[in-house]
Amino acid sequence: MRALLLAAGLGTRLRPLTNNWPKCLMPIKGRPLLEYWLSILKQQNISEVLINRHHHSEMVKGFIQQPQFNGWVKSVYEDRLLGTAGTLRKNADFFRDNTVLIAHADNWSCCDFEDFILYHNLKRPADTLITMMTFDCQNPSSCGVVEINSQGVVVGFHEKVESPPGKLANAAVYIIEPEVLQWIKNNLEANDFSTDVIPYFFGKIATWKNHNIHKDIGTIEMLKNAQLDICEPPIWGISNRWQEQFSKHSIHKEIKDNI
Repeated sequence: MRALLLAAGLGTRLRPLTNNWPKCLMPIKGRPLLEYWLSILKQQNISEVLINRHHHSEMVKGFIQQPQFNGWVKSVYEDRLLGTAGTLRKNADFFRDNTVLIAHADNWSCCDFEDFILYHNLKRPADTLITMMTFDCQNPSSCGVVEINSQGVVVGFHEKVESPPGKLANAAVYIIEPEVLQWIKNNLEANDFSTDVIPYFFGKIATWKNHNIHKDIGTIEMLKNAQLDICEPPIWGISNRWQEQFSKHSIHKEIKDNI
């Protein structure tokens, strides 16, 4: 299994915080969000990770160049945002014939990732090619709400509509089989995963529910809430130049001032 962490977003709803600092590196409990994601993947023995960069690209690149990421974390710069499917297609050679875990690295997610992966590998319904992480969204009109059948397979999807039929939402964390990547390669018009890929694979998308924590920290209010969560994913307990500079960066004060 290889992984794609999407870290290129502009973070417009987090302004002014994202004017001078990338959304994917926002501190949660004093540590950059992207560090949590990489520590989760390392814990699951995923040793080939690709991160896309765009907004504040050099800052993200500097973070990735820390010694603990050498040899297993790579990044690619996008001069324009390609969309999830577009990024997969552009970097298809990196993923080749592997199963791929995809996550939006500007989300805050705490759950049993080992069970998520185990479910996809051994327990998902026959003939499904994707496993989608889901969660209960407290504001369903702001989420992509899914409809599932008795086997937990996606049969409908409603992306940020006014009155969705429920609150079970797409967490935008997926595990996909090589056939999905091949379909994306063959369908050049497919760039957005939610609107272009998911509808085509209705009936072939299994779901695994995150019963713990999943939040889009795209607003100052949600970033504030994340600081209070009882969740401690594994992190690297090291000190280096990047970490020392990060600990002194004004973003910590800016967050406190805004929340």
